[in-house]
Amino acid sequence: MPTEPAAPPENPGSALAAGRKADLKLCLRYCTSEGIVAMPIVTMALPASMALSALVTKAYPVSAAAIGVLGSLPFVGNFLQIFVSPVLIRWRTSKAITVTAASLHLLSWVALGVFLPWIPRGDPRGAALWILGWFLVSSCFGAVAGVTWSTWIEEWVPRRIRARFFGRRNQILQFSAVVFLVASGWILSRWDYSVAAFRAVIFGSAFLRIFSLRWQWISPTRPHRPPPPPRESLREQAGVLLRSRSFLVFVAFGAVWGFAANCFGPFYTVFMFGQVGFSAWDVGVVTALSQIGGALSLPAWGHLLNRHGNKPVMVLSLIFWQLSMFLWCVVDPGNRAMLYGLWTWIGATSAGFVLGQFTLGLRLIPVEAKMLAIGFNLAVTSLVAAVAPVLGGWVISRAPAAWGGPLEVYHACFAVQPVIALGGAFLLLRVRETAASPFSAVVGAMRNIRTLGGVLGLSFLVNHVFTDERPRRGGP
Repeated sequence: MPTEPAAPPENPGSALAAGRKADLKLCLRYCTSEGIVAMPIVTMALPASMALSALVTKAYPVSAAAIGVLGSLPFVGNFLQIFVSPVLIRWRTSKAITVTAASLHLLSWVALGVFLPWIPRGDPRGAALWILGWFLVSSCFGAVAGVTWSTWIEEWVPRRIRARFFGRRNQILQFSAVVFLVASGWILSRWDYSVAAFRAVIFGSAFLRIFSLRWQWISPTRPHRPPPPPRESLREQAGVLLRSRSFLVFVAFGAVWGFAANCFGPFYTVFMFGQVGFSAWDVGVVTALSQIGGALSLPAWGHLLNRHGNKPVMVLSLIFWQLSMFLWCVVDPGNRAMLYGLWTWIGATSAGFVLGQFTLGLRLIPVEAKMLAIGFNLAVTSLVAAVAPVLGGWVISRAPAAWGGPLEVYHACFAVQPVIALGGAFLLLRVRETAASPFSAVVGAMRNIRTLGGVLGLSFLVNHVFTDERPRRGGP
């Protein structure tokens, strides 16, 4: 009886490749899924988010000075993590640090929900101390988690699929954020900003975040080889940095822009709640419109950036955007309906500037002093952005009587951002673009751009992972 021919031996190399491919597909699926359920708490944790603004204006009204400090704390966290994240990464993997920091960030929000009934509602000073102390701790954990997440993503997502994968992922996450903004706005408005309403939003977001952390932890990611350490000494890198004139001008522009955007940025949402009479539902809708406008315009801005370069497109986007910001100086309860169109326009016109800002920074960072340049840029812009809202809150709380009532004070203050921002464009015009640095050189460098996006209501930028779509030779 003839016997069956023996099966050819399995190629170990093919089996290993198939296993890695299956793991990568699973990791990408987990990455998208965890992002969907993480968006509620990530969106809520942004400075000047709808939920935070409602908390400090409707449930526990605090002074304008305290709101200014609140808006500065995420930038304080961005600054402090510069000294913490590199040390932690030497001890543990970026994945372990990301999950740990995100878990602590989650616990901070759970603690807020638990202790909300004990925050004194009739004592603005006491309420401010409670909320500011909590938000400082929460912001520090969030900053570490955000930067190490970017590092972790760069380690295991192959360069050849980053743009395509994150493009699809970002679209899904933008939809998730819009649903959360509208739903949470409805809950807070429906329940009249009660403690129970805020606890429902907080605990619901925290429950979803648990699934996000689980999917992050069980993802079978396979890191690539770590980048080689820099060859130059710190003194040599400092010399390279000092000779990089365009990069230093870019940092100066970033500081000017950060001051302009953040000085009164946290007060736009406060203005809508207090002076215009918007409900949390209304604020959630206009913020969602900004997300939609930004998401729809991003592909067009990306095409313009690739075709004409970053600087001219950034200037054009900045002019369109900041000229429209002067309309805030005439908004009042009688014409507040214009805010729906204004927020959509803001989202659509700002996307080109913010996307170009990161891409231009990618090109200007000197390769010989990458880490020093990143730290210097993040430190300078974080410090300026942290000081700005404190100054803005002080101005609003101590505005002279000659300025008029609260509405007129806000109108006067809202003229500051477009004037300074458009003046800062002259610094931008002095920048010369050079060859781009690799993406791995700037993981985490987009942190302040994303945080400022939250201040300005451009939370769609939180979802955006900035990648270079141009094909490269070699590498993963």
